[in-house]
Amino acid sequence: MPDSYAAAAIDVSRRKFLAGGAGTLAAAVARQREVVAAPTAPHFTPQAKQVVVLYMSGGYSHVDTFDPKPLLTEKHDQTIGSELDAAVSGQPKNERFLKAPLWKFRPNQECGTEVSDLFPYLRDVMHEVALIRSMHTDHRDHGEATLQLHTGSTGFATPGMGAWLSYGLGTFNPNLPAHVVISEHRPYNGPQIWDASFLPGVHSGVQIQPGDEPLPNLTPASPRPLQELELRLLDQLNRKHLERRPDDRNLASRMKSFQTAKGLQDLAPQVLDLSRESKHTLDLYGSKPGDKTSYAAQCIMARRLIENGVRFVEIIDAVGACRDNWDAAHRDVGTHAKYAKRVDQPIAALIRDLKQRGLFDDVLLVFCTEFGRSPWAQDGKGTKSRTHHPSAFSCWLAGGGIKPGIVHGATDEIGNYVAEDAVHVHDFHATILHVLGLDHTRLTYRYSGRDFRLTDIHGRVVNGVLRNPIRA
Repeated sequence: MPDSYAAAAIDVSRRKFLAGGAGTLAAAVARQREVVAAPTAPHFTPQAKQVVVLYMSGGYSHVDTFDPKPLLTEKHDQTIGSELDAAVSGQPKNERFLKAPLWKFRPNQECGTEVSDLFPYLRDVMHEVALIRSMHTDHRDHGEATLQLHTGSTGFATPGMGAWLSYGLGTFNPNLPAHVVISEHRPYNGPQIWDASFLPGVHSGVQIQPGDEPLPNLTPASPRPLQELELRLLDQLNRKHLERRPDDRNLASRMKSFQTAKGLQDLAPQVLDLSRESKHTLDLYGSKPGDKTSYAAQCIMARRLIENGVRFVEIIDAVGACRDNWDAAHRDVGTHAKYAKRVDQPIAALIRDLKQRGLFDDVLLVFCTEFGRSPWAQDGKGTKSRTHHPSAFSCWLAGGGIKPGIVHGATDEIGNYVAEDAVHVHDFHATILHVLGLDHTRLTYRYSGRDFRLTDIHGRVVNGVLRNPIRA
């Protein structure tokens, strides 16, 4: 190493170093929290090793997408009275008029699962999917429902699902984070939904924003030889400091965050470089050369992250943050067409792409939203909107460990309530953890005098969607 580099490194102030390059990136990678020993091993043989969550922010209408209800068409604009518990939910006691779906439903040619014309590409791959039509959740407001879908809690911020999986299983690639979130815009609750909360900060999700600079400070502020020297010097100083204070877990967390940040600087530019993809692959997803921001580009990015050992990847479809998403409250539900067109082909392509690369059986795909939509028109007879509906909605699972081509659960004849095999969000989480080899009752973290877990004190594994059900 040239003497000039050494002299320069010694002269670099700690504040200057932390202000740029790996220092700033490290702060984004992991907040300064305590590090404690994590399980980093499954409780039993996993059926999948990695997860991709495809979250449709805003609450798509189940009765317009995955849950056909002919009676809604037959009785369009007919009244079913007012909601009895409307005063409890804080909604006005308006008379409810049924609203027909805007799109026709047709069956998948191999398994018969019906999906509306909103999702023609997804319909063609439903034979790979376990569709759950009996989801329900505890809250009707976006913030609380989004929080529960991600963390299990509606009341306060607790670790997100990706943070729990990172804590429980670790990463396959020590140079990349275990938990990555691709989010073009800020969703409901913002970073709370991918935060590690009271878990060690290294398990927080690293946000990628599609575009020319998906992660800030990927390019080192100093020449690489100088940065290497700076990092070694900082590591030596931190280790000496830690030797005198072995219980300083915040410092240990900071040291780990610098290691992860350096790994990101080395690998992320290659992993996130979509120019390496073939024309055939771009055509499959509906992307084009140079595209860095479309949902198709984000799905390709997610696949590349999975290929490079990232444990958990979530793509948040929030086109314009909270102002422009799947929400159809006091809006025209016909806007679903715009959002469906954006995600339909890329998600179906992701399934096909994972299969052709031999990855499908190792990856669990989770397609979800925070709640459904009312079977009636929100603003009165003949209006275009559907209100929030936590009592019934549809999500699906596919890939490793999942029984393909099936429908689990059912709603009543108008899609108002769950009629068979109810699946609460806690059950959904328990099932996801089970597929990854984790017992949701055993994946716990002691904080503030009690043992916390993703499913709180609830949850049961949904046997009906598993390729290898749990035997009693």
